[in-house]
Amino acid sequence: MSVALKVGLTPASRCQYISTENEQLAVVLSPDMHHPAGYQQLINAGFRRSGNMMYRPHCPHCNACQSLRIDVGAYQPSKSQKRHRSQLKRLRVKVSDQLDPNWFSLYDQYITARHADGNMYPAKAEDFIAFTHSDWLQPCFIHLYEPNNGEETLVAIAVTDVLSDGLSALYSFFDPFHRFSLGRVCIQAQLEYASAEKKSWLYLGYQIDDCPAMRYKADYFPHQRFINHQWRPFSLPISTA
Repeated sequence: MSVALKVGLTPASRCQYISTENEQLAVVLSPDMHHPAGYQQLINAGFRRSGNMMYRPHCPHCNACQSLRIDVGAYQPSKSQKRHRSQLKRLRVKVSDQLDPNWFSLYDQYITARHADGNMYPAKAEDFIAFTHSDWLQPCFIHLYEPNNGEETLVAIAVTDVLSDGLSALYSFFDPFHRFSLGRVCIQAQLEYASAEKKSWLYLGYQIDDCPAMRYKADYFPHQRFINHQWRPFSLPISTA
């Protein structure tokens, strides 16, 4: 189904992922699309959200960003992803519409260790709320706790939007010094939650092949990428060894 969509374009600026390119965003201005059903239509067309804003890259000379979604029912974990699943089983998972009271200390630790050179440093609670929450869609928070001598420690939170056909991974933060690969473990937690909720897809955001920090999303098979206005399937490569 096609809909009339009013969008605006942000000014072009230096891309934070590919230093030789400029980035520009198409931002949805149509007020009648700012609700869960409208966002479902838009995420199916390659859009994402940040706070109340729904956007899609609309760069002058680059199309490197490709929306990627994992096929939850057909997902086949690799050897390393099976290890991440095993790590998840050693943690307690709690899904809630409210953040754990200790969330900010974990977030602050994560930002300080991993993103001290970025625009999210220093960590501010109001900035986090601004880009994870919206007036028209309540995210859920997948908390991971590690048992320790009868107590437990919060080690990760995956902020996740729940849509009619899937989950959308919005943002994750975690103990940056933990022995587990907690970023990858968060994806496994989202996949398990999507399966339990009988969702078809886990939307991971934009895959950028030319950006090493963003390539991990393409490690999950089978998945689909939104290319030239359609979702194209990518299956696990056949080994020739």
